[in-house]
Amino acid sequence: MDLKLSHTFIQVHDQDEALAFYRDVLGLELRVDVPFEEFRWLSVGPPSQPEVEIVLEAAGMGRPADQATLRGLLAKGSLSGVIFLTDDLDATFEKIRASGAEVLQEPIEQPYGVRDCAFRDPSGNMLRFSQKIKD
Repeated sequence: MDLKLSHTFIQVHDQDEALAFYRDVLGLELRVDVPFEEFRWLSVGPPSQPEVEIVLEAAGMGRPADQATLRGLLAKGSLSGVIFLTDDLDATFEKIRASGAEVLQEPIEQPYGVRDCAFRDPSGNMLRFSQKIKD
């Protein structure tokens, strides 16, 4: 069996604001932007990984009973984020910092073989950016 990641979801408060950040600041490509029932299916992805879509999901989309809870967790920054690999962590850090994104951690070496940094996206999700440490 050969399993591959195709989609992952990030809860956001405002899909237009999220699209501007993920596309214009991070350089991800718009993959899909279409109405979906009473919602909007909006996804982006890295140009080098055309098979991967990150769905920028309106908080609680399709789950009305959980919407208030998810919005509250998102406001606290308590939902899961993602980790992006980069080949130039320092340049990535400076570009994202220049956009005004909230810095959670400046670049540091981690004991598990990477240098990484962390930011919050406009909705409060933690995003990490890492570069493998060369031997």
